[in-house]
Amino acid sequence: MDLADIEARIEAGFEADCSATVSRARGPHDDDHLEAVVVSPAFEGVSLVDQHDMVYDALGDAMTTEIHALELTTRPRSDRDA
Repeated sequence: MDLADIEARIEAGFEADCSATVSRARGPHDDDHLEAVVVSPAFEGVSLVDQHDMVYDALGDAMTTEIHALELTTRPRSDRDA
């Protein structure tokens, strides 16, 4: 699964407007560690743990079959909206 596919899968998993940016993590395990920034109004008022669970739910079984590690940053709106 390439990075664009992961982004699309995350974005498709949310009813509200969602933006996902996925990249390879920098470090000793670059090939199998990913970073994602996910912005969605669906996160408003939701705990950080529940926000991350929402992203994992959007990814479904890919989290256990195709993605080894995913570092998440989630927020309810972009910095431009603040």
